Formats: sequence, C-alpha cells, structure tokens
Amino acid sequence: MKLTMTKEARNTKVDQHIPPIAGALFSIFLAAGVLGAILMDGKIGDGWIGTWVIGTLLIATYILFALKVASQWEKAVVLRLGKFKGLKGPGLFWIVPVIDTIPSWIDHRVMVTPFSAQKTLTKDTVPVDVDAVLFWVVWDAEKAALEVKNYEAAVDWAAQTALRDITGRMMLADILVGRSVIDQELQKIIDERTTPWGVTVQSVEIRDIVIPQDLEDAMSRQAQAERERQARVILGESEKQIAESFSVASQAYVNNPTALHLRAMNMLFEGLKEKGALVIVPSSAVDTMNLGGMSGIVSIAQQNIRKEEK
Repeated sequence: MKLTMTKEARNTKVDQHIPPIAGALFSIFLAAGVLGAILMDGKIGDGWIGTWVIGTLLIATYILFALKVASQWEKAVVLRLGKFKGLKGPGLFWIVPVIDTIPSWIDHRVMVTPFSAQKTLTKDTVPVDVDAVLFWVVWDAEKAALEVKNYEAAVDWAAQTALRDITGRMMLADILVGRSVIDQELQKIIDERTTPWGVTVQSVEIRDIVIPQDLEDAMSRQAQAERERQARVILGESEKQIAESFSVASQAYVNNPTALHLRAMNMLFEGLKEKGALVIVPSSAVDTMNLGGMSGIVSIAQQNIRKEEK
C-alpha cells in the first residue's frame, strides 16, 4: 500500500479544473473550428461558417470544463447545485459545468502525519517534548468530505490533543519505559475521534521523548549509583558464598591432620612451581603444619622439574 505525507497531499491539486487531456481536446476542436472556417470561406455562406465556428468552440469549451481525471488512489466528491451527487473516479469522468462542482479530491493512500506535544507536563509535573508519527487512511470519502471541514487538519489536531492528554495522565517513568503502551492507547483514542469522519488509524509510533537536560543528568547519576550499589551487593554475596565454602571445607580437616598437611603441600607446590613466585606463610603455620619441611620437599621437586624441562 502506498504512503504519502499529509503536507505533500495538501500541496497537490485542490481541484483538477483542466486536466491535460481536456486541454488537448480543447486545442484540437478549436483548431478544427478555425481550420474549417478557413477552408469553407467562399464555398458556403457566412452564416454557416459562423455556426461551425461557434459550435466547435462550444464543444471545445464543454470538454475543457466537463472532462475530469481522477488518479488511481483518489476519488472526486461531486456536488450538484450544492447537494452531494456522488463520488467519481478513478479514471475519466464527466460533470456538468456550472451545475456540478468538485469541492475536494479524497486521497485513499496511507497518510503519514508527524505530530508532537511540546513542553507538556506529565502527571509528576515534568515538562517533556514528545514526537510521534501517525499512519491513517480514509475509508469513507463521502464522510471525509461532508462530515468535517479539512479532514487532514482535523486528524492532525486530534492526534496532538490525544498525545497531550495521555502525557498529562502518565508519570515520567511510565512514559520512558512504556512507549508501546502509549502507541496502543493513542491509536485507540485517535481512531475513536476520527471514525465519524471516515478515517481509520492504522498505527501510531512514538519517535522521541525529550526531557530537561538537568533532569537527564540527575537520572544518569542515579542510574550510575544504582549500578554501583548492585555491583557491591553482588560482590558481598560472592564473599559470603566463599566464606561459607571455606567453613564447610575446614570441617573436613578438624580431625584429619594428615589431610590438612597434604592440602598445605599442594598449595605450596602450586604456588612455587611458577617462575619467580613468592609465597608468604605465617610463622605459626610453619610450626603447626610442619611447612618448613614440606617447603624444602617442594623446593627439591621444583628443581627436578626445571632440570627435566632443560
């Protein structure tokens, strides 16, 4: 389905008074009248020549103002003596000049209308700028032409007032995180307002939400502080889990000194096997766990490993 911007639609034809084909036919009949008068000069009476010229001129003028062309995506609203006569198009159609008029041409393509709410206060009195875009289409050309004056401007104003209304009923936090909810609510409200005009809303999309710079900076600092707090909580939970693991492990060594010595030897070996490693052991641990002898054993083992590597 084709899309068109409403501003572009307002700049297109308001009324196709003289379509190109009507102008071309007018020129052909006018040329035929003049050429016929020249060729018939002296052959028939002047009265007949005048009748020929006037007749061709009337036919050309009628074609010029009676023949209309509607594009594939539009309908022409025809009024006869001020009363609704019907819809014409797409394609070629005829009207009765003077008696029939075409006040508007209704575009049936999907229209795209950007709209906004500037400096609108939220429920918690925060001024925000909200930009959105509206996708809508005319489904009943008769209602769009007869029920509202300038249906395009009416849809634009309906969208703006609905956006301001929703913004004023919501907290700032809900607006920032609930764009999809706002989209659906806006579509519902605008569609209810425009349905009597023969217009249906297909979708509404929030494009941007701008808050005051000082408030944005404060929210950024708050978010940073919250992230740091969560990181410290996670670190504290990790320390707690490690302490609980050590507590459980220590129970396995309470009545088993041999296992404790073996674990100490493993720890020393793992620490000293790296080149340039330095392991600091409390003096009480050396006496209690006989780490002095074990460190010597580990040192000898480390020298043997280095020799094998060479």
